[in-house]
Amino acid sequence: MTILRMLCLLFSSGALFAQQVPESKEVILLPKAAPGPLDNPLKGYCVYTDAGKINRPYSMVFLYIPWNKLEPKEGRYAFAEWEKEAWSHPAAAGKHVVLRVYADYPKKPPAMPEWLLKKGVTQKPYEDYGGGLSPDYDHPAMVAALERLVTAMGKRYDKHPRVAFVQLGLLGFWGEWHTYPRNELFASEKTRRRVLEAYRKAFPNKQLMARYGDGLPGQYPRMGFHDDMFPEDTDNGKSWSFLERLRRAKRIDSWKTTIIGGEMTPPHANKWLGAKWDFTMEMAKRSHFSWVGPYGPALQGKASEQFIKRSDELVRTLGYQFRLTEIRLPVAARAGESRPVTIRGVNEGVAPFYYPWLVKLAWLDARGAAAASTTLQDDLRKWLPGPFALEADLDAPVEKGIYRLALGIEDPWSGKPAIRFANDLPVAMGWTALGEVKVVAGTE
Repeated sequence: MTILRMLCLLFSSGALFAQQVPESKEVILLPKAAPGPLDNPLKGYCVYTDAGKINRPYSMVFLYIPWNKLEPKEGRYAFAEWEKEAWSHPAAAGKHVVLRVYADYPKKPPAMPEWLLKKGVTQKPYEDYGGGLSPDYDHPAMVAALERLVTAMGKRYDKHPRVAFVQLGLLGFWGEWHTYPRNELFASEKTRRRVLEAYRKAFPNKQLMARYGDGLPGQYPRMGFHDDMFPEDTDNGKSWSFLERLRRAKRIDSWKTTIIGGEMTPPHANKWLGAKWDFTMEMAKRSHFSWVGPYGPALQGKASEQFIKRSDELVRTLGYQFRLTEIRLPVAARAGESRPVTIRGVNEGVAPFYYPWLVKLAWLDARGAAAASTTLQDDLRKWLPGPFALEADLDAPVEKGIYRLALGIEDPWSGKPAIRFANDLPVAMGWTALGEVKVVAGTE
């Protein structure tokens, strides 16, 4: 059976309701809704690769990197070696990555490069959170090395299509930009500002994420944020809660342009999808979360039917979920002729998509391949929760035949359509087939 035949059967099975409008030689299609995909790009779950079995669909992996592994010798950045090891892990196959480099991680081996310690950078021991060694962030050699590292990371990852988001990291316990309750160990405002300026210059194209919205990071309009105590401390009524910090910094609406995500409070996935389920969903909506990780429901073993159902509902609420509601296509077109197409839909999620991935329309031939495609001028980032619309004048293929007009949102990493819609519509080679158009010779 050819792909075209398969698509025809799917369309004729009731996946679409069609109404022809003879006077306009147009057909109106009302696609049926369907549960949204659970592994659409850059949303949902973002998991550890080394946490054992992953039990739910996921779209991203979360990768911590100790500084001494990334820069074993001064100025020699082991990006390729680290990527070969971490990015090729079986659990990372086909997944985008979220990065965080750290200099100090409680209970883990020291992460400071030896060459930097030899320059005189000292470390102070602490016992909080299991203990560790906190470096002197304000030492001149430390600050200069931090700036060089961030610059090198930007050259490597700012335009890397597999990298989804970059968390600031580097400063504080876990790279979370604090040393609470040992505040005297943290970097000075001058050092923090220099590191932030390095990030701003190094990553003009990538979405960055800071742990807290108040303080210096909140002064950078392009900064996203990660709440690593979701949903417990997302909006708990305290002055230090995640959303209260955003309100104080006047960044409570930052979700409209910059990413918000983070880790679920471990190890309590059963709690947050059980007795506290309503609270969890309220926090997801209130914070406009796009993804949960590295700990979260995807790592929960022996899950109940209710847990799985709620896990899927959470994923479909997080970030974006695009559903098409109306498609207006020409019934027929002459070869090479320009004809109008209108597509309407709704973003059923709580946030937009955060990168300008290309939105394309294509003519699928009998094999399901794109005989021709057109890139639309629409900015995907502007599809906020609520309705959206696409309008275009498309040139029909130059060869006559029966084609399926299809919609695709292209992932620059694969160069292929990747985002799928919450509709009962057939998908061929990543393209979502919208409807059939007959292309006739120009003289017919």
